[in-house]
Amino acid sequence: MKRILLLLSLVWSGLYTHVTAQNTRLKDSNRIGWWANFATFKLNNKWSIHSEYQWRRENFVTDWQQSLLRVGVNHQLNAKIQLRVGYAWIETFNYGDFPINGLGRDFTEHRAYQMVTLTDKPGLLDFSHRFMLEQRWIGRYTSPELQKEDEYFYVNRLRYMFRMQCPLKGKTIDDKEFYAAAYNEILIGFGKNVNENIFDQNRVGVLIGYRLNKKWRIEGGFFNQILQLPREITLPGATAAQNVFQYNSGFIINNYINVDWSKSMLGIF
Repeated sequence: MKRILLLLSLVWSGLYTHVTAQNTRLKDSNRIGWWANFATFKLNNKWSIHSEYQWRRENFVTDWQQSLLRVGVNHQLNAKIQLRVGYAWIETFNYGDFPINGLGRDFTEHRAYQMVTLTDKPGLLDFSHRFMLEQRWIGRYTSPELQKEDEYFYVNRLRYMFRMQCPLKGKTIDDKEFYAAAYNEILIGFGKNVNENIFDQNRVGVLIGYRLNKKWRIEGGFFNQILQLPREITLPGATAAQNVFQYNSGFIINNYINVDWSKSMLGIF
């Protein structure tokens, strides 16, 4: 019970901004379902390839929210520090009462990213701190008549995620055993092209996982996303423009696969 309470304390800190939201904000609530597949291909003790695809849905399953493909190269600096560089392709769809794109259109985004993950296990809990820097090229339409984005504007974003997990039986997470996990991630935009959303997003998850073996584990649970739109909106009859915040909640399912190519790749690295 103490393990679950400790994990829930992380969730409360992430949801606090929701409870204290200003009344002057326009609020858009959506029910979402995120399905994510992660695969790591080990080349040797230092190098590996990362790949992932996230199928993000609105109305839980029926409609598109976002499609995300991300790849990268990992370097294990030591037992507690991993470095990664990579590329991501994202398609964001028209959803919600106030679409992210001002014309209510789908749009494409390309990203380069650099990431550092720090891990530690001082006792029963596993901790990780993930720092990510993103360079984003976001598609936009310069005219309502256009059917495809004709230019991309550039913004930077900094992300920090704190995650902790613990076994539900014993002192370590072993094969064919369940575990509990929780995380909180903050996303901050910066640079000359950032408009309203210096605060970009906050994400919170509470999960139950199951490790089948060293190569495969799966987890799922509650997910909450608070997202600020990069533009203000003036409602009919209003005298001033207002910030728009999405309050999206639902479920998330993560599937992790680890493939060891090190024996067949000996001599390449």
